[in-house]
Amino acid sequence: MSDKNIGSYIISKEASAREALAYIEGLSKVDAVLFVIETDSKLVGSLTDGDIRRGLLNGLEISQPIHLFMNPNFKYLKQTKNNIEEIKAYKKAEINLIPLIDEDFRLLEILDLKHIKTVLPLAALIMAGGKGERLKPLTTNTPKPMLKVGDKPIIEHNIDRLISFGIKDIYISVKYLKDQIIDYFGDGSSKGVNIRYIEETDALGTLGALALINEIEYEDILVLNSDILTNIDYEDFYSYYKQHEATMALASIPYHVNIPYAVLETNEHRVSAFTEKPSYIYYSNGGIYILKFSLKTWFEKGTFFNATDLMDKIISDKTYCLAHYPLLSYWLDIGKHQDYTKAQEDIKHINF
Repeated sequence: MSDKNIGSYIISKEASAREALAYIEGLSKVDAVLFVIETDSKLVGSLTDGDIRRGLLNGLEISQPIHLFMNPNFKYLKQTKNNIEEIKAYKKAEINLIPLIDEDFRLLEILDLKHIKTVLPLAALIMAGGKGERLKPLTTNTPKPMLKVGDKPIIEHNIDRLISFGIKDIYISVKYLKDQIIDYFGDGSSKGVNIRYIEETDALGTLGALALINEIEYEDILVLNSDILTNIDYEDFYSYYKQHEATMALASIPYHVNIPYAVLETNEHRVSAFTEKPSYIYYSNGGIYILKFSLKTWFEKGTFFNATDLMDKIISDKTYCLAHYPLLSYWLDIGKHQDYTKAQEDIKHINF
């Protein structure tokens, strides 16, 4: 819910029940609930017209403060917690408005579960500093992330998908023609999110910018390339990462290879077996990762470092786990002209 609407749903605990009824009267019947706060924005209860009615039946007066009427056992979500199962339960119960609070019960936001899929406890880093050499002349005066696919830039498709999964803290690593990206998105307030920019003076690879983020509110961070068009289910990806207790997980793209001939198994000059027209599946790196934020200490700030370098380090240390998440939904790396042409057609049919 945007900041311009949140004020309609909060009320001071010292307001009278009469004032609260006037507030509730202005809300839609579906979302007719108020969230009661103290002066420091600490959330202390919820209030509906039913709560007021019950209070009056129990002898309270309409002029008395609402903290006498409110429900102190209200439903809420905590910012840094994995709330996936709770959100599913709230949606099933058709509870639409849920307050998001910090560890001190301060109200951060009122979530409208009708308009988001879930709320993932992740920050995100979008790598958007490349020149897009293979897409010239399209990228001569426009950074590749800002090339339009359909009615909006490639990177905006990615940002909007993050938002739909409740990811609000977004970092964008920029370098080539960076002002176009910064001017377009600003601080993210127009989309109800917080966008911060990591300005690379030197190329830092596909993961080097991570070391330039000082701290985040979460244990984990999602990193993705800005030139990918995908409808990946980030909730399922995150759940997979947690389920496998991974240090890092990458979305992998399955490639099917069909061999039209018999494949021989040989030992020097002797054939030991053969397989008639086999099919093989190989998995490729999809450029989307979830990892422990603490891994940024594995490489130096300001140095060139690729995601594959980190993957090598994790693989070599058997105490850590690198998991791969087979991506079965739509995915396209827009690296060449034919990819960009394909994206323009595909966007008409992708279900986001």
